[in-house]
Amino acid sequence: MENLLTDKDLESLKTRGISIKEAQNQINYFKTGFPNIKLVESATIKKGIIQISQKRMNDNVELYEDFAEEKKVVKFVPASGAASRMFKDLLEFRNTYRATSEDQLELLKDQGPDSIYYFFEHIEEFAFFDKLYKAMYKRGVSYEECRKEQRYEKILNSLITDKGLSYGNMPKALIPFHKYSKEVRSAFAEHLNEATRYARSAGNICHLHFTVSSQHIKLIQQQFELLRNSYEDRFQVRFDIEYSLQDPATDTITVDPDNNPLRDESGEIIFRPGGHGALLQNLNSIDADLIIMKNIDNVCHDRFKDDTHYYKMVLGGMLVYLQDQIFSFLKGLDSHTPPSVRVIDSMLAFVERKLHIIPPPGANHWNKERKMEYLKEKLNRPIRICGMVENEGEPGGGPFWVESDDTSISLQIVEASQIDQTDLEQVEILNKSTHFNPVDIVCSLKDYKGEKFQLSDFVNPNTGFISSKFMDGKEIKALERPGLWNGGMADWISVFVEVPLITFNPVKGVNDLLREQHQGHSA
Repeated sequence: MENLLTDKDLESLKTRGISIKEAQNQINYFKTGFPNIKLVESATIKKGIIQISQKRMNDNVELYEDFAEEKKVVKFVPASGAASRMFKDLLEFRNTYRATSEDQLELLKDQGPDSIYYFFEHIEEFAFFDKLYKAMYKRGVSYEECRKEQRYEKILNSLITDKGLSYGNMPKALIPFHKYSKEVRSAFAEHLNEATRYARSAGNICHLHFTVSSQHIKLIQQQFELLRNSYEDRFQVRFDIEYSLQDPATDTITVDPDNNPLRDESGEIIFRPGGHGALLQNLNSIDADLIIMKNIDNVCHDRFKDDTHYYKMVLGGMLVYLQDQIFSFLKGLDSHTPPSVRVIDSMLAFVERKLHIIPPPGANHWNKERKMEYLKEKLNRPIRICGMVENEGEPGGGPFWVESDDTSISLQIVEASQIDQTDLEQVEILNKSTHFNPVDIVCSLKDYKGEKFQLSDFVNPNTGFISSKFMDGKEIKALERPGLWNGGMADWISVFVEVPLITFNPVKGVNDLLREQHQGHSA
């Protein structure tokens, strides 16, 4: 590929921090594709997903609270997404609907909960309605007349375009999600609110890290400054907020159907963001004793928050409990007096029963030194505790048993797109999946000596994605890096714990805000 690169290309790669070798690897992946994940079986309650007793959960919460009082907990929130996808159907409707044309009313016949009809029938229940009403009034447009005359496109002009609130161009983090008696909260504000309950560290400090886009960072910073004083006074905490941008070095080359790099009018290679897997570098930059990871749109109204808060601490306590045991083992393996064979065998049993890492065939015949080497390799890694909810059709990676390169078997989060859909046996395993991970993760990024892991050392580079898209009417191919919570964490210690569905309340489309979990009243 180097022969195909111009001096301008080399300079562009250098500016982004992308090596020629990395660029070549990307082109090779476009040509060969990524290998499919080979599933062994689905992880279920019977095997792989832990159901914790009520007593154990209460003990975990107490363990976590004691830990957080002395340590630094950081809440990590990927928040770079724009709200345009959330308002996608409304944007398309606005571009085609005109009430003066009778046949346009056909667009409103679908009355399902995800429909345009449903949106307008319940528009006054959205937390942003009062702002919309005022924005229309400010423009000299009557909301009541628009409803009466069915001029819905005029309402949407004030909601999603720069003629009014411009929500179609805003970050999802700043869209008003929930209405309360004395305030309206955006998704960003809800994350601050949640952090005061389960991410309060030593000194009553709430540390949060938001990954944001460069065009939205100032808007988000401004909202925080508007909220800071009232929230700190109300909750008796101090906020420590960090923001980070996606590193240009994680961008990927875009190619045509023949795998030739695409170029813009000036002849420069066109790059695209490398997907959420690129945020691994942002995560790697955080210095914390424990990190709680949660998507920006996964929040709920205060009426439903108690379960969310409780189970976050349950997962946190599980991590503290397992980490204490893991660190104890590693210190023993690292001591001048090696543990006995009996103790080593008990460690191996812990790895298999508690961490769900099944050793290669014949491991029971290994000598003492080989067993110790294996234990050090499997124990000295980043740890993540993943909440798993019953699958009811929501999108998300599923929990599966997967064979590693060393023939050991461990738990992984796998997307359907990573499975060979022509392999009937693999499809059958996929269809037997009972749970999925809603990006509900508590993790630790430090080793038993207190030193940070280099997270790039624990990625499976062969778990990326190739997708077909259209740009200016032409087909293109895009590459996404290994997903943050699947391939990006493939070589982590992974423990799966069942949590109730009520802890998962995503807002993918605007009508999701009409679900009971996002309303201040019963549906």
